[in-house]
Amino acid sequence: MRNVTTIALTGTLAGAMLMAASAHADRADWPDNFTVGTASQGGTYFVYGSGWANLIADELGISGGGEVTGGPTQNLALVHSGDVAFGLTTMGPASDAVKGESPLAPGVKMDNVCALFPMYETPFSITALSSTGITSISEIPDGARIGFGPAASTSDTYFPAILETLGVNFERRNGGWTDLGGQLQDGLLDVIAFAAGIPIPAVSQLEVQTNVNIIEFTKEEQQTVIDNFPVAAFQIPASTYTTLEESANAVSMWNFAIARCDLPEDFVYEVTKATMENNDKMRNVHRSAETTIPENVVHNQVLPFHPGAVRWYQENGHEIDESLIK
Repeated sequence: MRNVTTIALTGTLAGAMLMAASAHADRADWPDNFTVGTASQGGTYFVYGSGWANLIADELGISGGGEVTGGPTQNLALVHSGDVAFGLTTMGPASDAVKGESPLAPGVKMDNVCALFPMYETPFSITALSSTGITSISEIPDGARIGFGPAASTSDTYFPAILETLGVNFERRNGGWTDLGGQLQDGLLDVIAFAAGIPIPAVSQLEVQTNVNIIEFTKEEQQTVIDNFPVAAFQIPASTYTTLEESANAVSMWNFAIARCDLPEDFVYEVTKATMENNDKMRNVHRSAETTIPENVVHNQVLPFHPGAVRWYQENGHEIDESLIK
Protein backbone atom coordinates (compact mmCIF):
# COMPACT_ATOMS: atom_id res chain seq x y z
CA MET A 1 0.00 0.00 0.00
CA ARG A 2 2.86 2.29 0.85
CA ASN A 3 4.46 1.65 -2.53
CA VAL A 4 1.22 2.57 -4.33
CA THR A 5 0.97 5.78 -2.31
CA THR A 6 4.57 6.64 -3.08
CA ILE A 7 3.98 6.07 -6.79
CA ALA A 8 0.81 8.21 -6.68
CA LEU A 9 2.62 11.01 -4.89
CA THR A 10 5.51 10.75 -7.29
CA GLY A 11 3.09 10.95 -10.21
CA THR A 12 1.35 13.96 -8.68
CA LEU A 13 4.65 15.73 -8.13
CA ALA A 14 5.76 14.95 -11.68
CA GLY A 15 2.46 16.31 -13.01
CA ALA A 16 2.82 19.50 -11.01
CA MET A 17 6.39 19.92 -12.22
CA LEU A 18 5.23 19.35 -15.80
CA MET A 19 2.48 21.94 -15.43
CA ALA A 20 4.93 24.43 -13.94
CA ALA A 21 7.38 23.79 -16.79
CA SER A 22 4.57 24.25 -19.31
CA ALA A 23 3.48 27.52 -17.69
CA HIS A 24 7.08 28.70 -17.72
CA ALA A 25 7.40 27.77 -21.39
CA ASP A 26 4.24 29.73 -22.19
CA ARG A 27 5.93 32.83 -20.76
CA ALA A 28 9.15 32.41 -22.70
CA ASP A 29 8.34 35.27 -25.07
CA TRP A 30 6.63 37.49 -22.49
CA PRO A 31 8.19 40.89 -21.76
CA ASP A 32 10.07 41.19 -18.46
CA ASN A 33 8.03 44.28 -17.57
CA PHE A 34 5.47 46.62 -19.06
CA THR A 35 4.40 50.25 -18.98
CA VAL A 36 0.91 51.75 -19.38
CA GLY A 37 0.64 55.19 -20.98
CA THR A 38 -1.90 57.19 -18.94
CA ALA A 39 -2.18 61.02 -18.85
CA SER A 40 -1.44 63.86 -16.44
CA GLN A 41 -1.67 63.49 -12.67
CA GLY A 42 -5.01 64.64 -11.29
CA GLY A 43 -6.94 63.07 -14.17
CA THR A 44 -8.88 59.81 -14.29
CA TYR A 45 -6.51 58.20 -16.82
CA PHE A 46 -3.60 58.44 -14.40
CA VAL A 47 -5.56 56.90 -11.52
CA TYR A 48 -7.21 54.23 -13.69
CA GLY A 49 -4.12 53.34 -15.71
CA SER A 50 -1.72 53.18 -12.78
CA GLY A 51 -4.17 51.10 -10.76
CA TRP A 52 -4.81 48.75 -13.67
CA ALA A 53 -1.05 48.32 -14.19
CA ASN A 54 -0.64 47.37 -10.52
CA LEU A 55 -3.52 44.88 -10.76
CA ILE A 56 -2.00 43.17 -13.83
CA ALA A 57 1.44 43.13 -12.20
CA ASP A 58 -0.01 41.45 -9.10
CA GLU A 59 -2.20 38.97 -11.03
CA LEU A 60 0.49 37.88 -13.48
CA GLY A 61 3.58 38.25 -11.32
CA ILE A 62 5.33 40.64 -13.69
CA SER A 63 6.71 44.13 -13.10
CA GLY A 64 4.63 46.97 -14.50
CA GLY A 65 3.39 50.49 -13.84
CA GLY A 66 1.72 53.59 -15.23
CA GLU A 67 3.54 56.48 -16.91
CA VAL A 68 2.49 60.13 -17.06
CA THR A 69 1.86 61.14 -20.69
CA GLY A 70 0.00 63.73 -22.73
CA GLY A 71 -3.07 61.50 -22.84
CA PRO A 72 -4.99 59.56 -25.52
CA THR A 73 -3.40 61.02 -28.66
CA GLN A 74 0.15 60.60 -27.38
CA ASN A 75 -0.64 57.15 -25.99
CA LEU A 76 -1.61 55.97 -29.47
CA ALA A 77 1.74 57.17 -30.82
CA LEU A 78 3.69 55.64 -27.91
CA VAL A 79 2.01 52.26 -28.31
CA HIS A 80 2.40 52.29 -32.10
CA SER A 81 6.12 53.05 -31.83
CA GLY A 82 6.68 50.44 -29.13
CA ASP A 83 7.71 52.94 -26.44
CA VAL A 84 5.02 51.52 -24.13
CA ALA A 85 3.25 48.16 -24.20
CA PHE A 86 -0.20 49.45 -23.25
CA GLY A 87 -2.08 52.73 -23.20
CA LEU A 88 -5.47 54.32 -22.72
CA THR A 89 -7.29 56.22 -25.45
CA THR A 90 -10.64 57.49 -26.68
CA MET A 91 -12.36 56.56 -29.92
CA GLY A 92 -12.03 60.02 -31.51
CA PRO A 93 -8.22 60.16 -31.44
CA ALA A 94 -8.10 56.42 -32.26
CA SER A 95 -10.09 57.01 -35.43
CA ASP A 96 -7.74 59.82 -36.44
CA ALA A 97 -4.67 57.67 -35.73
CA VAL A 98 -5.68 54.69 -37.89
CA LYS A 99 -6.51 57.05 -40.76
CA GLY A 100 -3.13 58.76 -40.54
CA GLU A 101 -4.65 61.99 -39.26
CA SER A 102 -3.12 62.17 -35.78
CA PRO A 103 -1.88 65.70 -35.04
CA LEU A 104 1.27 64.16 -33.56
CA ALA A 105 2.14 62.17 -36.70
CA PRO A 106 0.30 63.50 -39.77
CA GLY A 107 0.25 60.97 -42.59
CA VAL A 108 1.32 58.03 -40.41
CA LYS A 109 -1.32 55.30 -40.20
CA MET A 110 -0.82 53.76 -36.78
CA ASP A 111 -1.26 50.06 -37.57
CA ASN A 112 0.56 48.65 -34.51
CA VAL A 113 -2.24 49.66 -32.14
CA CYS A 114 -4.81 47.04 -31.09
CA ALA A 115 -7.85 47.27 -28.82
CA LEU A 116 -7.93 45.32 -25.54
CA PHE A 117 -11.05 46.13 -23.55
CA PRO A 118 -13.67 48.86 -22.95
CA MET A 119 -13.03 51.22 -20.06
CA TYR A 120 -15.74 53.83 -19.64
CA GLU A 121 -17.33 56.81 -21.32
CA THR A 122 -15.52 60.14 -21.13
CA PRO A 123 -17.98 62.96 -20.49
CA PHE A 124 -17.12 66.45 -21.69
CA SER A 125 -17.91 68.73 -18.75
CA ILE A 126 -17.21 72.28 -17.69
CA THR A 127 -16.33 73.63 -14.24
CA ALA A 128 -16.08 77.20 -12.95
CA LEU A 129 -15.81 78.73 -9.50
CA SER A 130 -19.19 79.74 -8.12
CA SER A 131 -17.75 83.19 -7.40
CA THR A 132 -17.51 83.88 -11.17
CA GLY A 133 -21.29 83.69 -11.54
CA ILE A 134 -20.90 81.45 -14.62
CA THR A 135 -23.73 78.93 -14.57
CA SER A 136 -24.16 78.11 -18.27
CA ILE A 137 -22.13 77.91 -21.46
CA SER A 138 -23.82 81.03 -22.80
CA GLU A 139 -22.58 82.95 -19.75
CA ILE A 140 -18.91 82.22 -20.43
CA PRO A 141 -17.56 85.73 -21.18
CA ASP A 142 -15.75 86.68 -24.37
CA GLY A 143 -12.02 86.12 -24.00
CA ALA A 144 -12.47 83.75 -21.05
CA ARG A 145 -9.30 81.91 -20.03
CA ILE A 146 -10.18 78.25 -20.44
CA GLY A 147 -7.99 75.28 -19.46
CA PHE A 148 -8.32 72.34 -21.85
CA GLY A 149 -5.94 69.87 -20.25
CA PRO A 150 -2.64 68.60 -21.66
CA ALA A 151 -1.81 69.58 -25.25
CA ALA A 152 -3.09 67.03 -27.79
CA SER A 153 -5.27 65.30 -25.17
CA THR A 154 -8.85 64.33 -26.05
CA SER A 155 -10.08 67.41 -24.24
CA ASP A 156 -7.61 69.70 -26.00
CA THR A 157 -8.33 68.11 -29.39
CA TYR A 158 -12.12 68.33 -29.28
CA PHE A 159 -13.34 70.71 -26.58
CA PRO A 160 -12.03 73.96 -28.14
CA ALA A 161 -13.82 73.11 -31.39
CA ILE A 162 -16.97 72.17 -29.48
CA LEU A 163 -17.04 75.51 -27.65
CA GLU A 164 -16.30 77.42 -30.85
CA THR A 165 -19.26 75.66 -32.47
CA LEU A 166 -21.40 76.84 -29.54
CA GLY A 167 -20.25 80.44 -30.07
CA VAL A 168 -17.78 80.76 -27.19
CA ASN A 169 -14.74 83.01 -27.69
CA PHE A 170 -11.84 82.16 -25.40
CA GLU A 171 -8.14 82.23 -24.61
CA ARG A 172 -6.76 78.70 -24.74
CA ARG A 173 -4.62 77.31 -21.90
CA ASN A 174 -3.03 73.88 -21.47
CA GLY A 175 -1.63 71.93 -18.55
CA GLY A 176 -2.17 68.93 -16.29
CA TRP A 177 -5.56 68.73 -14.58
CA THR A 178 -4.16 69.22 -11.07
CA ASP A 179 -2.22 72.30 -12.19
CA LEU A 180 -5.24 73.74 -14.01
CA GLY A 181 -7.41 73.13 -10.95
CA GLY A 182 -4.94 75.17 -8.90
CA GLN A 183 -4.98 77.96 -11.49
CA LEU A 184 -8.79 78.02 -11.44
CA GLN A 185 -8.80 78.30 -7.66
CA ASP A 186 -6.20 81.08 -7.81
CA GLY A 187 -8.24 83.07 -10.32
CA LEU A 188 -5.78 82.54 -13.18
CA LEU A 189 -8.43 80.68 -15.20
CA ASP A 190 -12.12 81.38 -15.65
CA VAL A 191 -13.21 77.89 -16.70
CA ILE A 192 -11.84 74.38 -17.07
CA ALA A 193 -13.23 72.22 -19.89
CA PHE A 194 -12.71 68.61 -18.85
CA ALA A 195 -12.83 65.47 -20.94
CA ALA A 196 -12.13 62.74 -18.40
CA GLY A 197 -13.78 59.84 -16.65
CA ILE A 198 -15.94 60.78 -13.70
CA PRO A 199 -15.54 61.62 -10.93
CA ILE A 200 -12.62 63.75 -12.08
CA PRO A 201 -10.14 63.82 -9.17
CA ALA A 202 -9.27 67.50 -9.77
CA VAL A 203 -12.96 68.51 -9.58
CA SER A 204 -13.55 66.43 -6.46
CA GLN A 205 -10.56 68.16 -4.86
CA LEU A 206 -11.87 71.60 -5.84
CA GLU A 207 -15.21 70.79 -4.23
CA VAL A 208 -13.44 70.14 -0.95
CA GLN A 209 -11.57 73.45 -1.08
CA THR A 210 -14.07 75.89 -2.60
CA ASN A 211 -17.50 76.30 -4.20
CA VAL A 212 -17.76 75.31 -7.85
CA ASN A 213 -20.39 75.17 -10.59
CA ILE A 214 -20.66 72.08 -12.78
CA ILE A 215 -21.93 73.62 -16.02
CA GLU A 216 -24.18 71.43 -18.15
CA PHE A 217 -25.16 71.58 -21.81
CA THR A 218 -28.67 72.66 -22.68
CA LYS A 219 -30.63 70.15 -24.78
CA GLU A 220 -30.09 72.36 -27.84
CA GLU A 221 -26.35 72.69 -27.20
CA GLN A 222 -26.07 68.95 -26.62
CA GLN A 223 -27.76 68.17 -29.95
CA THR A 224 -25.61 70.69 -31.83
CA VAL A 225 -22.47 69.01 -30.52
CA ILE A 226 -23.76 65.51 -31.33
CA ASP A 227 -24.52 66.64 -34.88
CA ASN A 228 -20.97 67.94 -35.40
CA PHE A 229 -18.63 65.64 -33.44
CA PRO A 230 -18.07 61.88 -32.78
CA VAL A 231 -19.85 61.98 -29.41
CA ALA A 232 -23.05 60.68 -27.83
CA ALA A 233 -25.53 62.09 -25.31
CA PHE A 234 -24.57 61.52 -21.68
CA GLN A 235 -25.81 62.50 -18.23
CA ILE A 236 -23.47 63.05 -15.30
CA PRO A 237 -25.28 61.41 -12.36
CA ALA A 238 -26.07 63.73 -9.45
CA SER A 239 -24.22 61.33 -7.15
CA THR A 240 -20.93 62.03 -8.95
CA TYR A 241 -20.23 65.34 -7.20
CA THR A 242 -21.54 66.93 -4.02
CA THR A 243 -22.13 70.11 -6.04
CA LEU A 244 -24.75 68.47 -8.27
CA GLU A 245 -28.33 68.37 -7.05
CA GLU A 246 -29.58 66.56 -10.17
CA SER A 247 -28.09 64.85 -13.22
CA ALA A 248 -26.37 67.17 -15.69
CA ASN A 249 -26.51 66.97 -19.49
CA ALA A 250 -23.19 66.35 -21.23
CA VAL A 251 -21.71 64.49 -24.21
CA SER A 252 -19.20 61.66 -24.15
CA MET A 253 -16.73 59.41 -26.01
CA TRP A 254 -15.86 55.80 -25.18
CA ASN A 255 -12.40 54.90 -23.87
CA PHE A 256 -10.53 51.68 -24.60
CA ALA A 257 -7.31 50.17 -23.34
CA ILE A 258 -4.89 49.52 -26.19
CA ALA A 259 -1.83 47.35 -26.75
CA ARG A 260 0.96 46.92 -29.24
CA CYS A 261 -0.33 44.48 -31.83
CA ASP A 262 3.02 42.65 -31.80
CA LEU A 263 2.80 41.68 -28.13
CA PRO A 264 2.68 37.88 -27.58
CA GLU A 265 -0.84 36.46 -27.90
CA ASP A 266 -0.64 34.42 -24.68
CA PHE A 267 0.51 37.46 -22.72
CA VAL A 268 -2.34 39.64 -23.96
CA TYR A 269 -4.81 36.80 -23.38
CA GLU A 270 -3.78 36.63 -19.73
CA VAL A 271 -3.88 40.43 -19.38
CA THR A 272 -7.41 40.49 -20.82
CA LYS A 273 -8.50 37.57 -18.65
CA ALA A 274 -7.12 39.19 -15.48
CA THR A 275 -8.95 42.43 -16.28
CA MET A 276 -12.30 41.08 -17.46
CA GLU A 277 -12.57 38.51 -14.66
CA ASN A 278 -11.75 40.94 -11.83
CA ASN A 279 -14.24 43.76 -12.23
CA ASP A 280 -14.57 44.07 -8.44
CA LYS A 281 -10.86 44.85 -8.22
CA MET A 282 -11.09 47.21 -11.20
CA ARG A 283 -13.89 49.13 -9.47
CA ASN A 284 -11.60 49.48 -6.48
CA VAL A 285 -9.07 51.13 -8.81
CA HIS A 286 -11.66 53.68 -9.99
CA ARG A 287 -15.42 53.51 -9.79
CA SER A 288 -15.77 54.38 -13.49
CA ALA A 289 -14.57 50.80 -14.11
CA GLU A 290 -18.10 49.56 -13.44
CA THR A 291 -18.45 49.72 -17.25
CA THR A 292 -15.16 47.86 -17.81
CA ILE A 293 -17.09 44.74 -18.78
CA PRO A 294 -16.96 42.54 -21.90
CA GLU A 295 -20.47 43.44 -23.01
CA ASN A 296 -19.16 46.91 -23.91
CA VAL A 297 -16.68 45.66 -26.54
CA VAL A 298 -19.34 46.67 -29.10
CA HIS A 299 -18.41 50.32 -28.59
CA ASN A 300 -15.17 49.90 -30.53
CA GLN A 301 -15.73 50.04 -34.27
CA VAL A 302 -12.39 51.69 -35.01
CA LEU A 303 -9.39 49.64 -33.84
CA PRO A 304 -8.64 45.98 -34.55
CA PHE A 305 -8.70 43.78 -31.45
CA HIS A 306 -5.49 42.01 -30.41
CA PRO A 307 -5.74 38.25 -31.16
CA GLY A 308 -5.04 37.48 -27.50
CA ALA A 309 -8.00 39.59 -26.42
CA VAL A 310 -10.19 38.09 -29.15
CA ARG A 311 -9.42 34.58 -27.87
CA TRP A 312 -10.65 35.46 -24.37
CA TYR A 313 -13.82 37.13 -25.67
CA GLN A 314 -14.69 34.23 -27.96
CA GLU A 315 -14.04 31.64 -25.24
CA ASN A 316 -16.48 33.53 -23.03
CA GLY A 317 -19.30 33.92 -25.55
CA HIS A 318 -18.62 37.44 -26.83
CA GLU A 319 -18.53 37.81 -30.59
CA ILE A 320 -16.00 40.08 -32.29
CA ASP A 321 -16.68 41.19 -35.84
CA GLU A 322 -14.24 39.54 -38.24
CA SER A 323 -13.34 42.94 -39.68
CA LEU A 324 -12.06 43.97 -36.22
CA ILE A 325 -9.69 41.06 -35.65
CA LYS A 326 -5.99 41.79 -36.27
